[in-house]
Amino acid sequence: AGHEVVAYDRSAEAVQSLAKDGAEPANSLEDVRGKLDSPAIWWVMLPAGGPTEDTIAAIGEGAKDGDIVIDGGNTFYKDDIRRSKLLAEKGVHYVDVGTSGGVWGLERGYCMMIGGDVDTVNLLDPIFDALAPGLGTIP
Repeated sequence: AGHEVVAYDRSAEAVQSLAKDGAEPANSLEDVRGKLDSPAIWWVMLPAGGPTEDTIAAIGEGAKDGDIVIDGGNTFYKDDIRRSKLLAEKGVHYVDVGTSGGVWGLERGYCMMIGGDVDTVNLLDPIFDALAPGLGTIP
């Protein structure tokens, strides 16, 4: 779809697997930051709770005005509201993109529930369009 991905995970094996699929590998969040254009778009896909909180806080420490943080997990909405306000103080945009579709999502399609300010969401639309499974048929 023409998008460039810089991939980081605590597991070096996971990063190398993504690199084989064309992602640019990174070995830390700081390394990711150095490889992203401005504004940086950070898509976080982690379990709700501590892993997401810690990662978004770390990204927020080095984020610059105009950067975008996307939480692609299924976080409690009040946590998203809180994080959005904290990041906004630094001029960083926050978009919540919860996903739904269960174990059948890959085959039948999944739903992205997108929440954020209109201008930021519009800027991200090409990414969402590339990820959207389309209408298709349901077996």
